[in-house]
Amino acid sequence: MRLRTTGSKRHRADDGSASLEFLTAGLILLVPVVHLIVSLGIVQSHTFAAQAAARHIARAVATATDVAQADTRAEAITRAIAAEYGMAADDLALAVSCDGAGPCPRPGEMFRVTAETEATLPLVPPVLGLDRLARVPIEATAVQRMPRLWGAP
Repeated sequence: MRLRTTGSKRHRADDGSASLEFLTAGLILLVPVVHLIVSLGIVQSHTFAAQAAARHIARAVATATDVAQADTRAEAITRAIAAEYGMAADDLALAVSCDGAGPCPRPGEMFRVTAETEATLPLVPPVLGLDRLARVPIEATAVQRMPRLWGAP
């Protein structure tokens, strides 16, 4: 009895190439997906930091007894939040604004704390200004009402 082989020599030469094709296609697809996941994580972390800074500083200013204590609290909160989220304290820009004219914040009035930062995407080379283009601006705002007797002796 004689065994017959089916298929051509050409097909036998491709044996084992499926795993190589899988690894190549997998790497080509996996690297951008991992980069996207890491980038989204960085953006989300900076977003959480900006939201926390705006919210906590607004509360701290509203419960402070005077402007000096409000500034001290805001600075301490900024440093703590930056450390918590792995950022430099200088990366968080804060602004306090009020409606109308006069000192800000005023007793009994609403005031707004805005925290701004930028999330820099990873693995972007500083060639042709690409590192400046690979930044995502992030802004968070919190609104708080000052106590009517704030700053009164």
